[in-house]
Amino acid sequence: MLQRLTPVFALLLLLLTATAHAVVLPSPAPPVIGAKSYLVIDARTGKELASLNPDAELAPASLTKLMTTYVVFDALQQGQIKLTDETTISEKAWRTEGSRMFVEVDSRVAIKDLLLGMIVQSGNDASVALAEHIAGSESVFAELMNQRAAALGMHASHFRNATGLPAEGHVTTARDLTTLARALINDFPEHYAWHAIKEFTYNDIKQDNRNSLLWRDPSVDGLKTGHTEDAGYCLVASAERDGMRIISTVLGTASTKSRTDGSQALINYGFRFFETRLLWKAGAEVTSARIWKSANEYSSLGVLDDLYITLRRGAYDQLESTLDIPAVIEAPIAGGQPVAELRVHLGDEQLLSAPLRALEDNPLGSVWQRIRDSVSLLFE
Repeated sequence: MLQRLTPVFALLLLLLTATAHAVVLPSPAPPVIGAKSYLVIDARTGKELASLNPDAELAPASLTKLMTTYVVFDALQQGQIKLTDETTISEKAWRTEGSRMFVEVDSRVAIKDLLLGMIVQSGNDASVALAEHIAGSESVFAELMNQRAAALGMHASHFRNATGLPAEGHVTTARDLTTLARALINDFPEHYAWHAIKEFTYNDIKQDNRNSLLWRDPSVDGLKTGHTEDAGYCLVASAERDGMRIISTVLGTASTKSRTDGSQALINYGFRFFETRLLWKAGAEVTSARIWKSANEYSSLGVLDDLYITLRRGAYDQLESTLDIPAVIEAPIAGGQPVAELRVHLGDEQLLSAPLRALEDNPLGSVWQRIRDSVSLLFE
């Protein structure tokens, strides 16, 4: 049974209206930037806001360290290591070329300092030291990185090392890196703030975070820059304004300025032309449905998690929602069990669908209730 909703707005329960007639113009094309690939999404819903070759397989340079960071954060969360643990710096870590935090061979360094050296200073020496501490060797750690990439759905990514230094077959995509950034933000909120740290001093050497957007735009709070000759200048950035978070991944620009300017332009575009709105709060009744043969004649239906939608600005009042509810729903129905489908449309375009679930248990009724409803169903 297809049921069309005509909801009413409430203070805490933002519902959809199907009465708007104003024409909403499509969003303008995203800004043209000098990049090989980019992707911009809303972090909460995952909605794509702009893209250019987002699935092109490219060298990620030091953006690799986002996956190194994810594996280390996961080890911290699982209790396998602690921030206060110390590890001995190997000659391999000490000799690693490229950007460094300048640890000394055979010195003992805390995991927290190595993490800051990797996240803020992009230290390759810190990355290798962390990899060796967790997995025994960088090559085994790379296997952990690839396992985690597969679990996150980063199917186009393959990591050969913990640093992002050039290696054959070491590739990823803007889409996969955006997925990774979103996972870092959502899975480790207690550590994500480290990506906003602007400088870190180790061994009396102070180095600035290479993400210059941290100085330019106060809404930006991460994540990571990268550069090699093959990869070009790259940046995964995230910004939050008025409760909306955007993630931008830009790969293969020609300079630090172009990656910064391009990322800023894409972030501004996303906030200017899109918005994310709460449609229904978790546990609030969207509708009710008849439950046959149940101790409860009707059950409230709703969503178990807050339901958000990302759409172009000005389009919210044109949304329509429909419910697909089975003609007959019979007990027992457990609380949380999906029993119907909610669909949200903008004109002919379906923007999202979500299951509507019973908000309470609906056990079998008495023998009399079951007999009565069985007879009634014969005439339905």
